[in-house]
Amino acid sequence: MQQLLYALLTIVIGIAGAIGYFYGSNLLLDLIFPSRLADTAQSSRNIRRASLVRPWLFLGPAIVSLSIYLVYPVFSSVAYSLFDRAGTSFVGLANYRWMLYDTEFRQSIFNNMLWLIVVPAASTLFGLIIAALTDRIWWGNIAKSLIFMPMAISFVGASVIWKFVYDYRDAGSQQIGILNAIVVAFGGEPQIWITLPFWNNFFLMVILIWIQTGFAMVLLSAALRGIPEETIEAAVIDGANPWQIFLKIKVPQIWGTIAVVWTTITILVLKVFDIVLAMTNGQWQTQVLANLMFDWMFRGGGDFGRGASIAVVIMIMVVPIMIWNIRNARREMEGR
Repeated sequence: MQQLLYALLTIVIGIAGAIGYFYGSNLLLDLIFPSRLADTAQSSRNIRRASLVRPWLFLGPAIVSLSIYLVYPVFSSVAYSLFDRAGTSFVGLANYRWMLYDTEFRQSIFNNMLWLIVVPAASTLFGLIIAALTDRIWWGNIAKSLIFMPMAISFVGASVIWKFVYDYRDAGSQQIGILNAIVVAFGGEPQIWITLPFWNNFFLMVILIWIQTGFAMVLLSAALRGIPEETIEAAVIDGANPWQIFLKIKVPQIWGTIAVVWTTITILVLKVFDIVLAMTNGQWQTQVLANLMFDWMFRGGGDFGRGASIAVVIMIMVVPIMIWNIRNARREMEGR
């Protein structure tokens, strides 16, 4: 209850602070550059000056926040990656050389590649299929709401839910895990699913796919509704069946949105941490880069150098995809 009160208090203070800042800063700007003067020329100059300053009043807090919480940590992480465990002695590229020969780091890279191949593809595919199907039924909006609902759950909360799905009890005991209950019902033996090497990675991926399918569905549904009806009608007149219309008419026209959804989920996958931490803590060959970074940075006394070097690797992998995503979005906006 106390945490809930703190959260509500934080929200109230944050909203009140934002309103107070924007109201107060605009009031101060109008006092500095008054627009209602007897001198018309001076009033015009003040209006122009205020117009130049006013956008920065809105951008200012965001720029300061990004500088403190994004730009500074980037340079700080790069600097720390060149120092030793305590962050005091310069070791150059020693931490990066260590990564090349560390088996756990190579396992993390392999697992991250699996996540990158499976999760964006599955989430985008399921989102596209659901978006297309729900647009054809009268209760489609209800279905979309239910499918989008997991987006409101934190990754840790979703992991707790899926822990019950994968739960294991000894053979002969009543299985409360849905998956083992189904296996036992068909005469099989219950399994500790999240401890099965290699396959357990896919069981963890299902959680993120379950969460992100709703995100993909919403964007792709909006894109499908934006397709001109004339193109679909022309395809129907030419004798195209529904499958051909979907694959050869609709999908090509929303390919830009599909790419944005795909790359957005890809960026999220590169930073995946909560699910692995909550489900396996990187055990049983499920380690990923973000969780490995956390282990080196904050556990066992902490190794700032190696933890920071892993963070830099994650950043290097994410930045090109972000740049491509932004350029693609701008290209689409210019096309419109």
